[in-house]
Amino acid sequence: MVNYEKKPKMLHLILLAWIAVAYILSAIDPFDRLAWFGQMTSAVLFVLLLVAMYHRFRFSTFAYLMVFLHVLLLLYGAHYTYSHNPLFNYFQEQFDWQRNYFDRVGHFAQGFVPAFLLKEFFVRGGYVKKGKVLWLIVILSCLGLSAAYELSEFALVKILDVPADFVMGTQGDYFDSHWDMLWALIGASTATIIFGSFHDKQMAKMEKHID
Repeated sequence: MVNYEKKPKMLHLILLAWIAVAYILSAIDPFDRLAWFGQMTSAVLFVLLLVAMYHRFRFSTFAYLMVFLHVLLLLYGAHYTYSHNPLFNYFQEQFDWQRNYFDRVGHFAQGFVPAFLLKEFFVRGGYVKKGKVLWLIVILSCLGLSAAYELSEFALVKILDVPADFVMGTQGDYFDSHWDMLWALIGASTATIIFGSFHDKQMAKMEKHID
């Protein structure tokens, strides 16, 4: 495994501190406390996993910036719930949409951001070489994570015995879970194919600082 300097980068600590602030703000008078707890849990687990990995496998600063933005999105969504996001309520009224589409943005990010992390882990960990096979593995891995998230929501509905819309935010769309996974697939494909070269440069910068 790659060795790193024990001292964390100041920017990484600042991002972590801002996430803590965002978490506190998200917890203040959310739209629904139970929904907030369920939707913010993934953000908290995401951050805790990266913190636990930090001294054993450190991602590029670019990847951490993407995670920072993703966590802010998750905490923002948890505060208002994905079905009652005020910004997208406004868009819904202005453009006569049939539903609040904030969840589509959230699930795009669910594929977009993990794609960068998975790519770095596979390549810099020496598990997969760069190439089209790597693209396929990253995209399918992201799609698998999205499916796992949908299954976890399904499990909560059954365990808590509550309406599906309460947990899953289907807003009356029977194909909501399918749309969620599709947008995660689009997000992962965008990160891997369109932003692949840019990400490679960010990983190259990271490798210059490896002992």
